[in-house]
Amino acid sequence: MKPIQSVDDVVIRFAGDSGDGMQVTGSQFTNTTALAGNDLSTFPDFPAEIRAPAGTLAGVSGFQIRFSSSDIYTPGDTPAVLFAMNPAALKANIADLKKGGLLVINQEKFTPKDFEKAGLTSNPLDDGSLDEYRLVKVDMARMTKTAIEGLGLGTKEVDRTKNFFALGMAYWLYTRDSGATEAWIQTKFKEPFREANLRAMRAGHAYAETVELFETRFEVPKADLPPGIYRNILGNQALSIGLVVGAQKAGVPLFLGSYPITPASDILHQLAGYKQFGVTTFQAEDEIAAIGSAIGASFGGAMGICTTSGPGMALKAEAIGLAVMTELPLVIIDVQRGGPSTGLPTKTEQSDLMQAMYGRNGEAPVAVIAASTPTDCFDVAVEAVRAAVTHMCPVILLTDGYLANGSEPWKVPDLNAIPDFAVNFRTEPEGFKAYLRNPETLARPWVRPGTPGLEHRIGGIEKAEGTGNVSYDPKNHERMVHIREAKIAAIVVPDLEVTGDPDELLLVGWGSTAGAIRSGVELARSRGYKVAYTHFRWLNPLPRNLTTVLRSFKTVLVPEMNLGQLARILRAQTLVDCIAVTKVQGQAFKVSEIFETIVKHSPGYTQDSQGMEA
Repeated sequence: MKPIQSVDDVVIRFAGDSGDGMQVTGSQFTNTTALAGNDLSTFPDFPAEIRAPAGTLAGVSGFQIRFSSSDIYTPGDTPAVLFAMNPAALKANIADLKKGGLLVINQEKFTPKDFEKAGLTSNPLDDGSLDEYRLVKVDMARMTKTAIEGLGLGTKEVDRTKNFFALGMAYWLYTRDSGATEAWIQTKFKEPFREANLRAMRAGHAYAETVELFETRFEVPKADLPPGIYRNILGNQALSIGLVVGAQKAGVPLFLGSYPITPASDILHQLAGYKQFGVTTFQAEDEIAAIGSAIGASFGGAMGICTTSGPGMALKAEAIGLAVMTELPLVIIDVQRGGPSTGLPTKTEQSDLMQAMYGRNGEAPVAVIAASTPTDCFDVAVEAVRAAVTHMCPVILLTDGYLANGSEPWKVPDLNAIPDFAVNFRTEPEGFKAYLRNPETLARPWVRPGTPGLEHRIGGIEKAEGTGNVSYDPKNHERMVHIREAKIAAIVVPDLEVTGDPDELLLVGWGSTAGAIRSGVELARSRGYKVAYTHFRWLNPLPRNLTTVLRSFKTVLVPEMNLGQLARILRAQTLVDCIAVTKVQGQAFKVSEIFETIVKHSPGYTQDSQGMEA
């Protein structure tokens, strides 16, 4: 009987060819871990190609999960365990594995032909390059074939079950209960594939238990989470549910006009399943038709939504300007990815901020809000709908691939605790003008087409103040430009909250950098550094105490997955010399990178001290 060692925090990564089922393996391990009561954070990483050549670096797919008995905010910097299903997966991921970490490889794939595909000139199992790790070689193909013998499956079909063999090994190693995965296999697959996958997983578990491969097993105690009902949720799933709740709170139907694009497409798939909540989904023929349909839906009295990524945002620019001019509620969701052009379709980036803020002709201000975690996508979606219908304006909601595909435990909220913001459509003809203003929100009336006595025109040509008639008057145009700007500024945005030590060093973030910044600051403070952090949800309008906060610190750092876009905006708004900390690699910041940046910008830094501390 192997001893069981209790550990607080584990990072594990599954990596293989894109046809090896690593995303399925990781997802099932994640669901089982969530049921075990751990806090967790995941990071799926997969290629953009539909099917890259098997065994090549371009085809490597990975799934990393971090789970813990305490609160965590990132999927982890370096895995302690790596399952590598072929040489390409090993080559692409080995640099991230902790020194002394456990490396489990699928031995049958380590052949000269596979080395050539991966660009390796020698066998890493024999050349000493893996001596720093605890190497476990497993002939998964042979043992999987033995386990499912007699089911009449061909060689390729047998090969597709080895991911469940690896999953069974992982379940044994971390004392996970495989019951939930067995139930999922029962419903997901038909015979004989159902029995084959079950046998493969059980064989992997039994093999790890009976063969002297691992020195010990590990157990991660339950996290002390606040009481409530929890589910593991992806960012795109949370955002979709938030949109539905937002429309329900506004008392209007929801319409999604969308053209499929990575990594936003899952929102369309998710919302298509919510017809019972008054949701209509429309897959348009292109990005322009998608936003046009959403604007039309808003004109008709629905909450118009469109989802896209950076390339689609570029195509939607003119129509977003139309929504600004017509002053209709609209939520445009940009799930950012690496650019420009097609760029890195499955990798993450924060490089669309300037496009969201300024990417239209003329003075066309829109509200901009950004989610910071997968579960925060729900809250931000509700808030975006609230702002859109309250102020009759377009709202751009920014997430990214890291948030969209990542997951974490979500405490299911009490929907009754979320305040209603029901829409009051104008029905009274007396005194009606299409561009009358609510004195607090500056919103114009929202009128359903066909309401008797409230016929009116809207369109892209400048409107006369009040009446909404076409106007080319120069002074009227200037007044309307200022009114549209003031309407966005009227959105009530909470003040920035600062956590940490005052006066010295402040880290400022937005979007998905939240977890790495918080973790990096907490690590630095635990080692005696004086540092604080704050994080933006609203980017337009910016918090009213922004200048006061930034000017109260000697040094302000702005980590972003771009070339310093928020840093430039903050400099312009506050005249504070914010220092951009940039990363544009299609990957999120590591906690170690944030920590090293804090060390470098702290008082008394020298190259020698940085090396000692890091």
